[in-house]
Amino acid sequence: MEESGEETNTSLEQSKSEEDMVWKPKYDMEFDSEQAAYDFYNEYGRNEGFSIRKEVCAKDKNHVLTSRLFVCCKEGLRGKDKRDDLTKNPRAHTRTGCGAHMGIRLVRRTCKYCVYRFHEEHNHPLVKQECVHRLPSQRKMTTPDGAFLELTSNSGVPSKSAFELMSKEAGGRESLGFTKEDQKNYLRTVRQRKMKFGEAGYLMEYFSKQTLENPSFFYEMQLDSEEQITNIFWADAKMIMDYAIFGDVVSFDTTYKINEANRPLAVFVGLNHHRETIIFGAALMYDETAASFIWLFNTFLKAMCGKPPRTFFTDQDAAIAMAVLHVMPDTYHRLCIWHLMQNALKKVGFLFRNSNGDENQGNVLNKFLYQIEEENEFLSAWESMLDDYNAHDDPWLAATFAIRKKWVHAYVKWTWSAGMESTQLSESFNATLKGYLKSDYQLPDFFTHFERMVADKRYKELEAEYDLQFRIVHCKMEVIMLKHAREVYTKAIFKYFQAQFEDSLNYSITKCVSDENFIFTVVRDGFTKERLVKREGEFTVSCSYRMFETEGILCRHAIKVMIEGRETTLIKKIPEQYVLERWTKTARVDNIVEDMHGHEIVENPRLKQISRNRNLCYKFVRIASRASESEKAYELAVMEADKLAKIVEDVLRLEINGDKDVEDQDQNVLADCSNAKGLKKRQATHRGKRRAKGDFEAALSKSKKKPSQVAKVRNHSAAMNQSHAPSSHQSQVIGISTAGKGIELCSQSSSSLSQSSQVSIHPPMMVGNDQYMQLLCRPYNIHDLNMSNGMFWMPSQESSAASTQAYVQSNIIGFPSTLQDPGMSNHQEL
Repeated sequence: MEESGEETNTSLEQSKSEEDMVWKPKYDMEFDSEQAAYDFYNEYGRNEGFSIRKEVCAKDKNHVLTSRLFVCCKEGLRGKDKRDDLTKNPRAHTRTGCGAHMGIRLVRRTCKYCVYRFHEEHNHPLVKQECVHRLPSQRKMTTPDGAFLELTSNSGVPSKSAFELMSKEAGGRESLGFTKEDQKNYLRTVRQRKMKFGEAGYLMEYFSKQTLENPSFFYEMQLDSEEQITNIFWADAKMIMDYAIFGDVVSFDTTYKINEANRPLAVFVGLNHHRETIIFGAALMYDETAASFIWLFNTFLKAMCGKPPRTFFTDQDAAIAMAVLHVMPDTYHRLCIWHLMQNALKKVGFLFRNSNGDENQGNVLNKFLYQIEEENEFLSAWESMLDDYNAHDDPWLAATFAIRKKWVHAYVKWTWSAGMESTQLSESFNATLKGYLKSDYQLPDFFTHFERMVADKRYKELEAEYDLQFRIVHCKMEVIMLKHAREVYTKAIFKYFQAQFEDSLNYSITKCVSDENFIFTVVRDGFTKERLVKREGEFTVSCSYRMFETEGILCRHAIKVMIEGRETTLIKKIPEQYVLERWTKTARVDNIVEDMHGHEIVENPRLKQISRNRNLCYKFVRIASRASESEKAYELAVMEADKLAKIVEDVLRLEINGDKDVEDQDQNVLADCSNAKGLKKRQATHRGKRRAKGDFEAALSKSKKKPSQVAKVRNHSAAMNQSHAPSSHQSQVIGISTAGKGIELCSQSSSSLSQSSQVSIHPPMMVGNDQYMQLLCRPYNIHDLNMSNGMFWMPSQESSAASTQAYVQSNIIGFPSTLQDPGMSNHQEL
C-alpha cells in the first residue's frame, strides 16, 4: 500500500512538472502572431502571480513588427517629480525595477515569431492565486459585458447590483474578468464619448435622432446674445397626441431641480381617461423669470398647434401669472391650494393665532376654499374676517383678495377642472421623478432616465386598459344606470360614478316647483343644506352643485332627481349628453391627430422594427445555443457572425447616410451646433425647493440696506416713448416708490438714470373687475441685462402708498433681466 501511494505522488508531481513545462516560455518557442505571444505570456503570468505589459518594439520600413519585448508590470522605477514634495498623500509605488521579461522576434522564413529572450526571476513577491484576477493584465471587459453594463445603467439598476448579478452569472468575482473600478471607468468613458461634442452637440444629436425616428417629435431651444443655450423644450409624438385628446386641463410645475445649479425642470402634465398622469411636454429652464415663462408657453402652444388649455393650474408665482395672462388670455388660471396655504402661514400666520398661540389660518381660509359657494357670501365673510383680525391694511391679504377668482370656491366652481383641485398632480409627479433622476446626472443620463420614467407612466395606462378588458368591474347594485355606466366609463370613472349613485340614496327630494321647468330641492337626510336641481325637458338636468360642469360626472343630487323625481319621466340610463368622451373607454379610438406641419401623427413608427428585432433575437438565440455545443460549430458561428455584422453595418450606412461615412455624419452634427456655444450655466445660490430670486427681486431686497438715487417716470406716455439703455450703461433698479404722481425707480449706479435708461411702464390689463400684477411685454431673452421691461404691480385705488411699496418689495418676483432678444429680428412693443 505504501509503495502504491509513493507511485501515485510521483506520477502527480511528474504530471504537474509536465504541465508547467507546457505553459513556461522557452527559447525558440513559436507563435503565429504578436497577440498569441502576448496571450501565452499573460497566461503564464496568471499561473505565476504577476502582471505583464508590452514594452519596446521594432518595425521594418513596411511597418511590419519585427520584435517585441513583454515585461513584468513592475519593470522600471517611478521618475522623480519636482511636485512630489508638495503632495500630502502621494500614491503608493508599484514599480520595483523587476527584470522578468520575454522577447520575441520575427522569423521571415516561417513568418512566425519565436522567443529569443526570457528571464523568469522577479525581485518582488508574487500574487496569490486567489487575487490574480485583480492583476491589470488579467482584467478585460468584453463587448457583451460592456453592453450588459450599459443596459443595466440605462434601466436604473444600481452599479453595485449589476456587478453582483454579473458575478453570480460568471461563477464568482474572480471569474468575471473585471472589477468594480473597471465598471465605473467604463460607464464614465461611455458618458464622455456621448459628450464628445459638448452639451450643445449632444442636444442637437439627441433631438436629431428623435426627429429621425419620428418626424412629429418637436423641440426648440433658446439662445442668448452670447449664443449659449438657455431654455429647452421638447415633446414627442405621444405627448402631442395625448394633449390633443386630454389637454383641456394642464398642471404646470417647476419645483423639481435636476442639478446642483438648480436648473428647473418644467413639466406639463394632465389626466387621461383612467385618471392616470400623462405628460404633455417638458423643458429645461435657465431661470424662472417672466420672460422665460413667456417663451416657454409660446413654444408649448406652438408644439400643440396653437390650442390652449381650458384651465391651467400653477403655484402662486407672479412671474407665471404674468406669462399665462400674456400668452393664454382666454385660459382660466387657477392656483394651487397647498402653495396658497403655505404662503398664508409665512405672511399672515401671526394674524390668525388663537388664544392658545396656535396658528389658525387653515381654519380661517378653509371656508373660502371649500365651504362658501356664493360670491356675495364670500365678500361678506371676507370683510368679517378682516374686521375680526384687524387685517384691513395687510398687503398680502389685499393682494390675495385681488386674485380671488383663481382660488375661491365661489368663483372656480364655474370653471372646468376635470376633478383636479390643485397642482397636487404635478407634485406627485415630482415625487416620482426623484426615483429616476439624480442631481449629478449629465445630459445623456438625464434624457435616458427621463425617457424611462415617461415609459413607466405610459405603461400604467396599458395596465389599466388590460385590467379594463380582462376584468369586469363589480356593480354593487343591479341597477340599469350602473350597468350602463360600467359599459361606457373606464374603471376609475365608473367607481367614482358608482360612489355618487350610492350616496344619492342618502338624499331626499323635499320640494318640487313646477313652472316652465321643474325645480327640485334635494337635501341630505339629517342635514339642512339644500341643493336645487332643474329638470328641463325629458333628459336635461342641472344642479347648483355644478359637479358635472367642473368634473364631467353627474353628481348625487342630479342622479337622485333622475331616478326618483316625481311628476317627471324617470331616467334609467345616463343621458348621452352627460357621458363625456374623455372619460369613456373609447376616448382614444378613431382620434386622428395632426402635428404642427399638418401631418398625421403616428404614435410609434418603430413597431415594425420591434417586430423584426423580436424575430431576429429568436433565430440567433437558437443558433447560439446549438453552436455552443461544439468547438467547430462555435468557431464557424463566430466567423460568420463577424462577416454578417460588417455587411449589416454597410447596408445601414448606405441607407442612412448615402455615400457619406459615419465621420461625415459626426461633422454634420458639429456643423449644426456651430451657432450654440454650450448650455448656459448658472451659479447655485442654495439648495432646496424654493425658487431662486431673480435680478430684480434681489435688487429690491437691497434697497432697505443701501442708499439710492431716484429717477422719476412722470407718466406712462412719456415713459413708453423713451428708448432702452444700451447694455454698456446699465443701472440696477433696487426699489420702487409711489410718492408723487408717477412711479419712482430707485437705482444704484455711479451715474444717475438718464432719459434713455428709463423703463417703459405699460398700463395694467383688466381681468373681471380687478387690477393685479400684469406682464405686458413680448418674450424677450432674459440673460444679459439687469433692467426689466416694464413689469410692475399696479395698485388699485384702495391701496395705500405704504402698503403698495411694502407689497412690491416683498412679493414681486420673476422679473426678466434683459431688454433684447438676439434671436428675434422684429422687435415689437405691445
